[in-house]
Amino acid sequence: MDPLETYRRSLAEFTERVELIGPGQWSDPTPCPDWDVRTLVNHVVGEDRWSVPLLAGRTIEEVGDRYEGDLLGPDPVAAAREAAAQTELAFTHPGALDRTVALSAGETPADEYLRQLTAEHLIHGWDLAVAIGADPRLDADAVAECARWFGGRVGDYRRDGLVRPEVDLPAEADRQDRLVAAFGRDPDWAP
Repeated sequence: MDPLETYRRSLAEFTERVELIGPGQWSDPTPCPDWDVRTLVNHVVGEDRWSVPLLAGRTIEEVGDRYEGDLLGPDPVAAAREAAAQTELAFTHPGALDRTVALSAGETPADEYLRQLTAEHLIHGWDLAVAIGADPRLDADAVAECARWFGGRVGDYRRDGLVRPEVDLPAEADRQDRLVAAFGRDPDWAP
């Protein structure tokens, strides 16, 4: 599957789940320790917001602290939709995937950054779904593509403390549960 299409699917799924959050669910717990639903959505919106200037060639230092704090404001759903639309535009701009972006880990090819954000939207989309009681099934093709990519990077993610230890699963676990577990989540998590 085309990495850009995989990204678009993960982005759309995450945004659709944000639209399902009920008024009383923003403070509900998530599988991410110490994060409630609002904090999780704010985190992903922040990642989306960061991608636009980074893809335009700005450095972390140039962006500064403009994406710290509450990025959701009084209408979190609208904020998530707008951030998703802007990041999709940035990644689909002609030549965007041929660039290099300055991440905290160093200079990174934009197509690698795209895959990182695909994983971000998929995994946090699952986190959000189970937190609010929505259907947690993820796009099967996006899961397969993300699993292929993450298989070559899981050691780096663990070494750098970006994911919790993998959760043990039974042999018959499906691909989605294996991906979620590789990112340190228990596929049976419930609030």
